[in-house]
Amino acid sequence: MKPKKIWANLSVKDVERTHEFYKTLVFKPNGAFPNEYELASFLVGVNDFVIHFFSRDSVQFMKSIGGEIADLNQGNEIIFTLSADSKEEVEKWAKEVEKAGGTVFSKPQNIQANKDWCGCGFKDPDGHKWNVFYNGK
Repeated sequence: MKPKKIWANLSVKDVERTHEFYKTLVFKPNGAFPNEYELASFLVGVNDFVIHFFSRDSVQFMKSIGGEIADLNQGNEIIFTLSADSKEEVEKWAKEVEKAGGTVFSKPQNIQANKDWCGCGFKDPDGHKWNVFYNGK
């Protein structure tokens, strides 16, 4: 088997709020919004990783997961990592996330003992977590 593409499907309470949050962070919209599928969809990175944010009320999403939606107040489901081109870009991500309504749970900082590596962590309004990482190269 040779998968051609991978994408993520997550649930959110408010699709419009999610669309505005990620649009503010300059994620590239994947198709028209609003749409009939109760989702906000974005393309991320140079390879256009697809991430769908389905409404928690979406029948389509509930059928596809075959179980319960994770309660992100009780734990974590996944953390995505975005690459940055510089330490300054990591700091800019943290500022833009807070302006857009997200929460920075790990302020920009050097990672481990390597002073060239820098990162921060944030979560969107629904609690989906992201890292932003610069590796000094």
